[in-house]
Amino acid sequence: MRPERPRLAVRAAILHRDRLLMVNAYPGSRSDLWCLPGGGVEPGQSLHQNLIREVAEETGLVIRVGVPILVNEFHDPQSGFHQVELHFRATLAGSDAIALDDPDCVVNRFRWVSRRGLAGLRHKPDGLAGAVWGNGAAHYDPLEPIVP
Repeated sequence: MRPERPRLAVRAAILHRDRLLMVNAYPGSRSDLWCLPGGGVEPGQSLHQNLIREVAEETGLVIRVGVPILVNEFHDPQSGFHQVELHFRATLAGSDAIALDDPDCVVNRFRWVSRRGLAGLRHKPDGLAGAVWGNGAAHYDPLEPIVP
């Protein structure tokens, strides 16, 4: 079954002590592919609000969301699944203690990795290191209500 439109997701590039937080988001540890924490966008909330919620649900961390650094999309040709992801810089707004208590039971492991460590870890998207440790940033216009 093909979805009607791509799913929109947000991800947090949390650098702490020059290490990047990566999570494994495959139930039952059935994959060795790693990504940034985050998830699907719910309507009626800004991208920042969605990202704060997703990171808290998956890791227990409280974050401040910064600027977007990477837009990525991927699809699964067999199932027709298509996802567009917006990756944002983020900083910790509290403790760095992680509590893996994902209500969807998807995130099951985490790692703080250096840039060199990321290179040795199977991850997506491919351009992640350049975006995280690079200087470029995209502009983001925050969610505003429509005024009739």
